[in-house]
Amino acid sequence: MIALLDEHPHLGVELVLRETGTPPSTYYRRRARRQHPTRHETDDAALTEKIKEVHEQSHGVYGSPRVHAHLAREGVRVGRKRVERLMREAGLAGISPRTRRWKTTVADPAAEFAPDLVKRDFTAKAPDRLWVTDLTVVDTAEGPLWLSAIRDAFSRRVVAWETSARADADLVLASLEYALASRRVQPGQLIHHADHGSQYTSIKLTTRLVRAGVEASMGSVGDSYDNALAENLWTLLKSECVRGRTFTTRAEANQALFEYIDGFYNTTRIQKRLGWLSPIEYEEKYYAEQAATERTNLNTNQPTLTC
Repeated sequence: MIALLDEHPHLGVELVLRETGTPPSTYYRRRARRQHPTRHETDDAALTEKIKEVHEQSHGVYGSPRVHAHLAREGVRVGRKRVERLMREAGLAGISPRTRRWKTTVADPAAEFAPDLVKRDFTAKAPDRLWVTDLTVVDTAEGPLWLSAIRDAFSRRVVAWETSARADADLVLASLEYALASRRVQPGQLIHHADHGSQYTSIKLTTRLVRAGVEASMGSVGDSYDNALAENLWTLLKSECVRGRTFTTRAEANQALFEYIDGFYNTTRIQKRLGWLSPIEYEEKYYAEQAATERTNLNTNQPTLTC
């Protein structure tokens, strides 16, 4: 009612009150509250602007739990329910992932499959101990764009990804080469877990894994749970990056993937399982703690000089 009069000041107050059936006392009381908001209303308005800023920075991805966690990281002390209420009043909501299985696995019946060394336990005590990998496809007007990605089980970080118009062994090998070149891989310490796709049983890939001292692992046939951590990445990517978008060319889709994976997911997107840190922040925290422990041990083991 007040908003209606603000938008149409030529309308008389008495006419609007009569047409809406609003008592004059109610109108003037609300008008006074709007002109002289309470401290709580002022705080809500300022907090709502901050919430809008966080939501916009997440490209509209964050719901109230992540917005609340992000505010806490910045030292803003506010209740979760209050954030939920203000987001609801502002018409803000996060993106809900859609659980879906994108069938991209075509096995080679003549291939020799690696054993399942993971057994659905997608945990690791340190980075570069367990990598999971898979393929998915992004539709474009130019044709399919295939994406191969490798995700570290410790930090949930996408350690490498490559795209191609073809879902072949060269694509998965390219992502593996990038990961090996950019990470701290120690021979004999890393497991590379995939499905039974023919790309992962190819001579090219299996030979490269052996040369790098990486153990190959594969889940059972046709069971997405045996590569759930990789499947979860596709769920996030399809929901937060691809859904609702039309890509004219593969180059356009590739740019969108770069902005999401390298510009948002790895660097900024906080995760509850990581203590509300992003994958890169989680790894940096781990390495900082390791360095501090090593310094402490070094100081402790130094001989004591006596005069």
